[in-house]
Amino acid sequence: MIPGIAPKTAAAPVAWAPQSRHMFVFGAGFVGRYVSERLLAQGWQVSGTCTSVTKKKELEMLGMNAFVFDATQSSLENVHSLRQATHLLISIPPIPGIGDPLFKLDEDLRRMLSHGNLEWLCYLSSTSVYGDCGGVLVDEDHTVNPKSESAKLRYNAEKGWLNLIDDLNLSAFIFRLGGIYGPGRSALDTLAKSKSLSKREKLRESKQYTARIHVADIYKAVLASMSIRCARKMFNVVDDDPAPRAEVFAFARSLIQRRYPDLITETIDAKSTGLDYQEIIVPAEKRVSNARMKQELDVNLLHPTYRSGLQSILDAWQIQSQLPNRSQ
Repeated sequence: MIPGIAPKTAAAPVAWAPQSRHMFVFGAGFVGRYVSERLLAQGWQVSGTCTSVTKKKELEMLGMNAFVFDATQSSLENVHSLRQATHLLISIPPIPGIGDPLFKLDEDLRRMLSHGNLEWLCYLSSTSVYGDCGGVLVDEDHTVNPKSESAKLRYNAEKGWLNLIDDLNLSAFIFRLGGIYGPGRSALDTLAKSKSLSKREKLRESKQYTARIHVADIYKAVLASMSIRCARKMFNVVDDDPAPRAEVFAFARSLIQRRYPDLITETIDAKSTGLDYQEIIVPAEKRVSNARMKQELDVNLLHPTYRSGLQSILDAWQIQSQLPNRSQ
């Protein structure tokens, strides 16, 4: 078993507010872009990285100062906005065989972040670091036991970021996220696009419990963490219902069939996969507690279950402009 990360002793959190608001997002993908758009609407200055010129143009159209960045090849000196950032959100996943690519630039990263402007840092990790816990309820103090290579890399990245901030006077958070969904990325979108499930997705459907979180609630947790001051803190960011994916897809199908009965032309269920889910369901992995997030960050979830989350996505669809494009 890999021991959990012991929290650094710190004074009790107190309310605080940043003097200047400049968010830098490493990895302005699904979550990073969602957070960025909403901070921009609140008057923040937002900078961030992406992986292509096309995405850079899209982010710049939103009002971001964007940089095409590859941590395995690029230099942080070219990402000059990082020096001015008061807030830093890290949403770059580890790379197999490498780990968190930003630590290849460890010395440059420490130098860039030591200018004294940075007040808040948050690394987006995953509940996968807990591994198989036999279906028990796990909180942030539960011993981690990552099994997959990606989960081990996530845990190493958590330790890396916590070690990096030890010499910096700022609030630092690790968010262990459940499976992320939201507009354009949900069971509804998979079904509407008639996409076939991958082998990995089929196997994931056998799980009895699955942690998930709507991207809007990730944003709420991000905002809430900015209002407290603490040296380093872990939070599980998940909803209240660890329902199996098969149940989620069944509910999504029922929503679509009631609203758009002709939209789904392909059956994506247990029969189409050739798997008998009653036979292959295993004693789950874990149920993940969000009690600390609710108590210490005072987060009132917008979508406490997948039902309200999927319903909100469906309600936002419009036949002509927002129904998923099946050709994608």
